[in-house]
Amino acid sequence: MAALEILCSVAVVFILFYYYVTRNYNFWKQRHVAGPEPMFPFGNFKEITFGQLPIGILIKQYYDQFKGEPMVGIFVRSLPTLIVRDPELVKDVLIKDFTSFPNRGIHYNTKVDPLSENLFMLKETKWRPLRRKLTPVFTSGKLKQMFYLLLECGDVFEKYLDHLSEKNEPIECRDITAKFTTEVIGTCAFGLKTDAIADDNSEFRKMGIRVFSTSFMKTLQFILRQSMPWLYNILGKCMADWVVIDFFTKSIKDTIEHRKQNNIVRHDFIDLLIDMKEHSDNMSDVDVTDNLIAAQAFIFFVAGFETSSTTMSNALYELALNQDIQDKLRQEIKEEIMKNNGELTYEAVKDMKYLHMVFQETLRKYPPATVMFRVVNQPYTFRGTNVTIPKEHRVIIPIYGLHHDPDVYPSPETFDPERFTAENVKARHPMYFIPFSDGPRNCIGERFAVYQTKVGLIKVLINHKVDVCEKTKIPYEFNTRAFILTPKDGIYLKFSKLNA
Repeated sequence: MAALEILCSVAVVFILFYYYVTRNYNFWKQRHVAGPEPMFPFGNFKEITFGQLPIGILIKQYYDQFKGEPMVGIFVRSLPTLIVRDPELVKDVLIKDFTSFPNRGIHYNTKVDPLSENLFMLKETKWRPLRRKLTPVFTSGKLKQMFYLLLECGDVFEKYLDHLSEKNEPIECRDITAKFTTEVIGTCAFGLKTDAIADDNSEFRKMGIRVFSTSFMKTLQFILRQSMPWLYNILGKCMADWVVIDFFTKSIKDTIEHRKQNNIVRHDFIDLLIDMKEHSDNMSDVDVTDNLIAAQAFIFFVAGFETSSTTMSNALYELALNQDIQDKLRQEIKEEIMKNNGELTYEAVKDMKYLHMVFQETLRKYPPATVMFRVVNQPYTFRGTNVTIPKEHRVIIPIYGLHHDPDVYPSPETFDPERFTAENVKARHPMYFIPFSDGPRNCIGERFAVYQTKVGLIKVLINHKVDVCEKTKIPYEFNTRAFILTPKDGIYLKFSKLNA
């Protein structure tokens, strides 16, 4: 009898769970939106749940499957979510109707994770004044002022490459490029000497690796944040990486105290955060706490070093495979430096048109962020359609799908910088290239990322030839569990010193 009662209880729980998950599975059919059939209990995210595909690749499959549709209705487990395919509708979401889609919809809780209260995750009421306050440190004028610091890091990086190339061994590119970008962020943003390039025991480099390492716990945390934020609020503190949290909180606090005690002014990111704290009365709707300050420093560090280093290594991978492109780019670099009396200047980098084309084609083929989420804050009807979504529903911008649309980019898997001549760019809808997003909530550090990556590539190519080697994986394999688009098991290439 007891066994029967237990069996009945289990059956009731299962039925209730089944109903809870599937209760919305007719949502898109009722709105006449095309989409794949959901599967209990994963919706259309089974491959993500089991780490079988990166999210951008899965969304691209749906993007390709429903060619010709302006939008595709899917289910992130139980949540109805809309993939926006049409570039005009993408433009509406990101720019024209931004006031309806101001938030990313990433659940955060400062009691669970103090560093989650950052510019990337914040909701509009806090995001807007904070974005306005942080913007001045990312202007072209400010970047020009700190360009000499970029060059100093580049010189250290170049000497490090000389040392590595002498060994005549395969070099793992993601490691060395991450060392460079970690050093750049530490120097330019925080005024700290991280020793990330030369010292394998650099604490900042170790923390960077730790932040982007993949694990079951991080995947579970991601799922709970998306689908069950109430449960994340209960369990999230046990999942948070307190080694990383404590390290960054202490590092930023110590740096700020050191500057105050010694009257150090560098006009960099940390100084901006200090000013924000001291003049918090100007920050309406924002309580400027030590945790808020640390959270902004944290997100700038992790976003700045990982995305740029991945782009650098992906560019080097393609240049190793395409020697003609590498030779042409190296020739341009040398010519522009010669025009500036043998010096690498801010203006010289700006004038390297082919470098910019290579950089853009790298971001087209390998956008670090392959999708963007937005949440609607009011009932919204998409222009030119009868499709209305209720408040708090999510949309996905399929960056990887847009960047690999064969109708826009013929043979999208071919690396071709000529796609980004002025004429070709003008002929395309701008929403088919959005590696930094677009609109008011685009990447605040875009300019910095562009110059950081370009200086790194210049320092590699000016005196080194990059080739494939026996450890180079061809074709490129994606890490299916990473949160941004990264290669599986790294990128190994051969670096050879060129004769002067």
